[in-house]
Amino acid sequence: MNLSLPPKVTERAFARLAEINAAADIPKALRVAVEGGGCSGFQYDIALDDPAEDDLVIEGAGQKVVVDKVSLPFLENAVIDFSEELIGARFVIENPNATSSCGCGTSFSI
Repeated sequence: MNLSLPPKVTERAFARLAEINAAADIPKALRVAVEGGGCSGFQYDIALDDPAEDDLVIEGAGQKVVVDKVSLPFLENAVIDFSEELIGARFVIENPNATSSCGCGTSFSI
């Protein structure tokens, strides 16, 4: 796959994924995808999954983050991070391609 600016994954996100996988019977990759829907037109889908043959695989700290080829253009130059706040902890996407987003942080428009 030839992206000019593929998504980046922070050390904090890789570290949290390592913690999750350390407690799992079978370690998985973190899949980040973009789907139609949500209150702003698109939404992120973040799940533990096995890499597919045509996924972009980003590796760090012995962990893998995967993005399918359909989602890649929407995530160009995005940053995948992990955030811990009073309201909870979650993987977050800082996406420079999003022109607006909703309050939940999982829905956006381009």
